[in-house]
Amino acid sequence: MSHPNPLLADWAAPFEVPPFAAIKPEHFGPAFDQAFADHLREIDAIAADKAEPSFDNTVAALERSGKPLSRVCSVFYALTGAHTNDALLEIERDMSPRLAAHWNHINMDGALYARIKSLCERQATLGLTPEQARVLDRYRTTFQRAGAGADAKGRERLAEIGERLATLGTQFSQNVLADEQTWTLMLERDDDLAGLPDHVRASAAEAANERGHAGKHAITLSRSMVEPFLQMSRRRDLREKVFRAFVARGDNGGPTDNKAIIAEMVKLRAERAKLLGYETFAHFRLDDAMAKTPQAVRDLLGKVWAPARKRALADRDAMQELIRVEGGNFKLAAWDWRYYAEKLRKQQCDLDDAEIEPYLELDNMIAAAFDTAHRLFGLSFVPLDGAPVWHPDVRAWDVRGADGRHVGVFIGDYFARPSKRSGAWMSTLRDQEKLTGDVRPLVFNVMNCAKPRAGEPALISLEDARTLFHEFGHALHGLLSDVTYPMIAGTNVATDFVELPSQLYEHWLETPEVLRKFARHHATGEPMPEALIAKMKAARTFGQAFRAVEITASSLVDLDFHSQADVGDLDPAAFEATTLARIGMPDEIAMRHRPPHFGHVFASDHYAAGYYSYTWSEVLDADAFNAFEETGNVFDPAIAKRLRDDIYAAGGSRAPDEAYKAFRGKLPTVDALLKKWGFLDAAAPA
Repeated sequence: MSHPNPLLADWAAPFEVPPFAAIKPEHFGPAFDQAFADHLREIDAIAADKAEPSFDNTVAALERSGKPLSRVCSVFYALTGAHTNDALLEIERDMSPRLAAHWNHINMDGALYARIKSLCERQATLGLTPEQARVLDRYRTTFQRAGAGADAKGRERLAEIGERLATLGTQFSQNVLADEQTWTLMLERDDDLAGLPDHVRASAAEAANERGHAGKHAITLSRSMVEPFLQMSRRRDLREKVFRAFVARGDNGGPTDNKAIIAEMVKLRAERAKLLGYETFAHFRLDDAMAKTPQAVRDLLGKVWAPARKRALADRDAMQELIRVEGGNFKLAAWDWRYYAEKLRKQQCDLDDAEIEPYLELDNMIAAAFDTAHRLFGLSFVPLDGAPVWHPDVRAWDVRGADGRHVGVFIGDYFARPSKRSGAWMSTLRDQEKLTGDVRPLVFNVMNCAKPRAGEPALISLEDARTLFHEFGHALHGLLSDVTYPMIAGTNVATDFVELPSQLYEHWLETPEVLRKFARHHATGEPMPEALIAKMKAARTFGQAFRAVEITASSLVDLDFHSQADVGDLDPAAFEATTLARIGMPDEIAMRHRPPHFGHVFASDHYAAGYYSYTWSEVLDADAFNAFEETGNVFDPAIAKRLRDDIYAAGGSRAPDEAYKAFRGKLPTVDALLKKWGFLDAAAPA
């Protein structure tokens, strides 16, 4: 007889996709309670085992444990990210500290840690495979970094800190979501729409309709709507309103203000690091990353910052001259940058987005990402019509290998809506592994593209198309995973390595081989003209300085927050301003993510002191794509096989530097990135 709670029942859909339509918020509480209890019984049995510790009765047993909890968590966090509601948000606030306490109990268990240490001491005699040795090392590291080796008082305090940080991270993300849900700019008159192309107007009309304002137009705080508006709107006053609202998310005073949360999180993280024997949280965080030290990160970011800032200041001066020539009597501001950068690109490169976007239809870009995966890795994508999904806009595909066998399921959720968090991400409903059978992954991508009116094409910006390829690169990392143990499956790798597969995949979007086939005019079906493809290639580095400055500034602020040994009474706004003044941040460029809405860093610990990872990985991806370009074939089969075997399929089965050297033969220098960005001639800072 099937269990009445669908989260605890067997899932009968093809490939065991969760039955989202049957899952209600009230199912989660009992399901979590049952899953917690079942997992702890498994853990207690492993810890109390009287037999001498072995890899199978300790590490493999830990890997086999907690399956129901993983299943409930994956469904819950898929919904709280992509299709949430008040009931789920309330459950999330309750569940975050409970989950932290649950994992603290396990990862600080003295008996378990003793068994793992025993295995490490006898490792040379255990006959482990390289993959098993890697998994054992990851468990040792996980327990040590959780505080299993601390004294009783230290473990108690570390547990308190972990639970409090989980609560604060959830509150942080929910505050940002609340600010995004409650703000819209209604465009009431024709003049309010000045400069906006038809597809942006259509998306604004659909956004207004979704919010009960049929026949009007609305701009929301989705990045996919904000950035085109800032780039194209001729209304400088409205650009300022949208920009100020966008950068002020989480920074508006009142119950959704995140500054006090940031101050407490930074202080707690510093305390945790000291309890674990590290000078600062940055030292703690980076000790288990490719970078290893805060100084290594500063060295990298410094090499990028100086030429990026110099080039950005030159672009600023050129845009200020454009304003003067047009008769404008104002200083370029941050809400002007994208608008005048588009004019400058037209002037310098004879190219603007109005030429490109009619050729970037969402379904074609999805097909382009799929076709690239087919040409590189032999994958095919068969629609799973009728698959259970969490919203009618969501789609699913059966992913098959070159031999026709099932590889996994890919789910795509592309359109913005009020129930969805902003941004774009990849996650899984189930990871690949072989320990408990041939378990195939369920992988999903979430984006926030502006939804068109019914019957109209979903045209996306070039930036959104890059994001689509980026997130699909993450998805391939999960789909192509080919390891035995869940601990090291898919994207379970170092944070400053996890962005390599995604950022590398972006390169294929703008290759002529892909554009000629999939960049087709939405009205005529004609392929993108060769002259336009050539102009896109020639303009590829235009605007790169702006992007590098906004991302590097965010990375440096993140690193500075977490490099404090003694935090004291922290004023996040003043701290942010001090760092930006120290590095000489141009007033006309805003950080990619200001601290009050910097979810990468404050919604969880995942990227805390680690946002530099995007730049670190970009050094790797620039060099990695060169491996294809050097052959004269961006789909070279021999290079693609190495890429699949050593990067996408390998998960965390080896240290990231070893994995990269297996693929490329050596680690790259920052010059690969500076060349890609066109910065090698921008030497000294201005």
